[in-house]
Amino acid sequence: MYKLNYFTEPDQEKVISFMKEFSFAMICANGESTPVATQVPLDVEMIDGKMILTGHIMKNTDHHKAFLKNENVLVVFSGPHSYISASWYVNPQVASTWNYISVHAKGRITFGNEQETIKIIEDLTNKYEGKESPGAFKNLPQEYVHRLVKAIVGFTIEIESMENVFKLSQNHEVENRNNIIEKLIRKGDDNSRQIALEIQKRIAQPKQNK
Repeated sequence: MYKLNYFTEPDQEKVISFMKEFSFAMICANGESTPVATQVPLDVEMIDGKMILTGHIMKNTDHHKAFLKNENVLVVFSGPHSYISASWYVNPQVASTWNYISVHAKGRITFGNEQETIKIIEDLTNKYEGKESPGAFKNLPQEYVHRLVKAIVGFTIEIESMENVFKLSQNHEVENRNNIIEKLIRKGDDNSRQIALEIQKRIAQPKQNK
């Protein structure tokens, strides 16, 4: 991970909030011959001071087999990102760059039994559907649910360490950052607007040394 102190978000609540908002994350591990990864929606919770991630994957895939052999996993949470042109700076005689937000969480994965898998599916479904939605878990036929859990398995990841990069032009003067915000908003796409908003939140912070 690209690690510079002034691009690191020290507020853990902000980091956790980001992970919950961008919870469709990539879980990576070492396979028998090549690295393996899978991208899945996760539930992010703090339980007794520990960060716990839960989700489910298909059984007997390359990543499932890899996770069974090696419980150590890396979970990558990716957020908004945008190209930043040096032409937007007061002095454009420097390199252009890319602003982005990312969190790398390392931990150990464990798999649940069928009953635990059903509970994980229920919690994740109701998180997005709501308990009274026609698509709520309680409305699924039991026969369908029990057939489903034959093909998938729920998991829990207890996070042991985390690193983050909130690269938001903190190493530039306020004038440059204001120019970047204006240009990003003009671009009009969601990624650009979100990065502009995050820079704006930090505009009162002094420029950090490169």
